[in-house]
This record gives sequence, C-alpha cells and structure tokens, in this order.
Amino acid sequence: MKTTPQLRRSPILAGCFIGLLLTLGGCATPASHEAMVPVSFQVAKQHPKSIAVVVAGGTETSAAGKSQIGDGELKQALVKAIEQTKTFSQVVEGKSGDYILNVNIFNVVQPSFGFSFTVQMEMGWTLTRADTGATVWQESIKSEHTATTSDAFAGVTRLKLANEGAVRNNVAQGLTKLSALSL
Repeated sequence: MKTTPQLRRSPILAGCFIGLLLTLGGCATPASHEAMVPVSFQVAKQHPKSIAVVVAGGTETSAAGKSQIGDGELKQALVKAIEQTKTFSQVVEGKSGDYILNVNIFNVVQPSFGFSFTVQMEMGWTLTRADTGATVWQESIKSEHTATTSDAFAGVTRLKLANEGAVRNNVAQGLTKLSALSL
C-alpha cells in the first residue's frame, strides 16, 4: 500500500499546529490586585469612619486553567482603592472598625476563545455596622470589560486583562455608591 505525500505530512502539520497553540496559549495567571484598582472615579463624600473589608466567592487560578479572580487579590484592590480615594478614613482588620464591607463575587462569565474577550461579572456589596450588625446598604453590581488583540495577542493575557477590567469597573461603581451614602 502506497502512502501519499499528503498523508505523511498530516502528523507534521498536526504537531506544528499543537506547538503553535501551546506557544500562543501560555499559562494562566491570576488577576493582579494592582490592575484591579480603578484609576479615577468620583467620590461624593469621604466618610470619617473606619471600615473592614471581607471578600468571598473568588476562585484561585491554576496554571492549566483560565485566569481567575482570587479573594486575596480582590481584597487588596478594594483596600487600595478605599485608601487612595479616602472613601473611609481608615481600613482595619477584623471587626474593630465602624463598618464592615462584604463583597461577594456571585457570577463571572468568561469566554473560552475569540479575538475579543468580554468578561461579565456580578458582585454583591453589603455594608453593615460593626457594633450592631445592622445592614446599612446592600446592592448587586454588574460590570464588564472587553480586551482585544490590540491589548494582548495571547488569549490567556486577554482574559486576565478582561477580568481585571471587569473588577476595576465594579469597584469604581461600588465605591461611588458607598461614598454617596449618609453615614
């Protein structure tokens, strides 16, 4: 039985294609807390009270999986944004502050492939008084961000950028609403 030259090249072409995918794909890295801090947004008031920040619902990134948003990174981004904007006078650990801000990631929709990656997310924000546990404010905030090939050629990097942008937008909305509260 004779093999045609086309059949002999198929394994070579398949190997080249797989190598190209591995080169362009890379390993997933988690969203960076520095990149999740909003650059600029308006705060209505700077509250003279202290606040503790609690985050839940995030997912750790595995090198073989998709880029994710971890609880630790999100908390660092929130703390830094609160400190930079002085939305509250001080960020404290535990329940020693005047208020507790709970932020929960409820839903994150991430694409698997494409030239433009749009990440949509929803986070639940709850502000409670530390002394009584009474809920002062609660809201679900939706946000999204799109990263394109002009932002990054590698898909894993585009997804990371889209994650970071969606969080940045959500944090800006949440802190803007928090700053407008009469506390």
